[in-house]
Amino acid sequence: MALGAGLEIYEHHGESMSFRDPARPAPEFKKVPEHIAIVMDGNGRWANQRGLSRIEGHKAGEQALLEVVSGALEIGVKAVSAFAFSTENWKRDPEEVKFLMGFNRDVLRRRREQLIDWNVKVVWSGSEKKLWKSVINELKLSEQMTAKLDAMTLNMCVNYGGRGELVQASKAIAQRVMAGELNPEKITERTLQAEMYQPSLPDVDLFIRSSGEQRISNFLPWQSSYAEMVFSPTLWPDFTRETLWQTVAEFQSRDRRFGSAKDSPAQG
Repeated sequence: MALGAGLEIYEHHGESMSFRDPARPAPEFKKVPEHIAIVMDGNGRWANQRGLSRIEGHKAGEQALLEVVSGALEIGVKAVSAFAFSTENWKRDPEEVKFLMGFNRDVLRRRREQLIDWNVKVVWSGSEKKLWKSVINELKLSEQMTAKLDAMTLNMCVNYGGRGELVQASKAIAQRVMAGELNPEKITERTLQAEMYQPSLPDVDLFIRSSGEQRISNFLPWQSSYAEMVFSPTLWPDFTRETLWQTVAEFQSRDRRFGSAKDSPAQG
């Protein structure tokens, strides 16, 4: 679940570049998820299988991120949340953490103009605690420079933890109650939602995890309460727009009932 580098086919050279690849046309979908959340897992295993270090795997993962963003744009997805660095990732080897901090910063700097060309708005979900100041600066600058773009929102989840997000939202509500601004009897789901990192984003429709692992790893638990889960066996650096479209096809086949049910007796 860490962001990497690579992507020669989308290198930006100061010219507007389409997110579409005419040689790889998108299928038509009757039902497209509005918000997709992605746990970008498998970078380390991808690298180790090739005799490379985990860091090389993270570098290779950037291609997959740009592929997914472009593939999502092509079919009309309105928001993608990418798990770039979790609050639990600080437990990793210090050299790997150091690399990831610098690389998350540099990817934003390097790809920002390309995302602007694609009319993609960048927002950030995560805590400032322990996060490098230079990373925070790049995240905030990306938010400022893309604030008015509206083709799609890319929610970069850097130093993000779902339980931590719920804790900070609860603290904000408690402070309002203590200040006499809010009656605790008036607290609703909407009250809590308003205190989340990105309250304006819709709930997650499709939750994808690459690499075959089948857990959400503390990623957007509140927002994903009714998400359809797809656990792809593909390691993240091998993820393409076609892989994304396969997961959307799986999503399209699901019957989303949101707690309701219909009686459908067998015919015979």
